[in-house]
Amino acid sequence: MTATRGKVLEETTEGVDAGAASSEQEGWHAIKWYQAHQNVRRLQARIVKATQDKRWGRVQALQRLLTHSYSGKVLAVKRVTENQGKRTPGVDGQLWNTPGKKAHATQTLQQRGYRPRPLRRIYIPKSNGKKRPLSIPTMKDRAMQAL
Repeated sequence: MTATRGKVLEETTEGVDAGAASSEQEGWHAIKWYQAHQNVRRLQARIVKATQDKRWGRVQALQRLLTHSYSGKVLAVKRVTENQGKRTPGVDGQLWNTPGKKAHATQTLQQRGYRPRPLRRIYIPKSNGKKRPLSIPTMKDRAMQAL
């Protein structure tokens, strides 16, 4: 209970679902994908509108919000782990092929102190007998690019 200028206001915290997203660890399969897509889509639409209005400070703030959001990180990890190259490791040899690894990867995506690893270089044979170079980034580097 809070008193304000002689009036008594009742504060309730039960069932409140507002504010920043909690960083509590939840299982990969417990993620509400539709809601995560909606959050990212809403932020992207706000970024587009701010760009059209030439509000560059707002654009930067919204971009930071998107790249630091839980929904953005989860969708970046999902995009990297559910594509054709999901079984191709980078230099570090790590794959995110279990729900536990994917959930842990979501928590490790932070821009502070991030340094990309070297690329794994392989050569693919072409039809004329020569070889074409291909560079493969690590899973974390791919997720950071997607984010």
